[in-house]
Amino acid sequence: MDAARTWRAWFDGSALPNPGRIGIGIVLVAPDGVRRDASRPLGCSGCNNEAELRALCAALDMAFDAGARRLEVRGDSDVALGYVRGPGATRIERLNDLVVAARERLRRFDHVELLWVPRHRNAEADRLAREALGLPGTPLPSGGRRRRRR
Repeated sequence: MDAARTWRAWFDGSALPNPGRIGIGIVLVAPDGVRRDASRPLGCSGCNNEAELRALCAALDMAFDAGARRLEVRGDSDVALGYVRGPGATRIERLNDLVVAARERLRRFDHVELLWVPRHRNAEADRLAREALGLPGTPLPSGGRRRRRR
């Protein structure tokens, strides 16, 4: 990919509880290094997978509206990226509708690369998604509960 013209985006979605209210976080970086962030509650409810797919769609919209035509998109959701990349579909209608919507948005770009990253490499988008729901920026350890020391 032509790095001089490539934009980069990170996305994440949160649902509180799961399912519950949805918040999304997006970090978009232009080729010249200018950064744009988005953190917003969506005013709807759903599961974490729906939150992730909605965040991916919003990231694609944000990048396109900013002028991106070549884009690297990073996220820590195997489900969202797997469905959007692959030929598969889910039996859950509202998720499938979001997969179709994301695929349609991809067609607007000259080139898009969808990349999975581990959660710790998506920390800024995660923080923004959590803040959209009024949560602290740092998530609890895996499993959602703090462990007690003995």
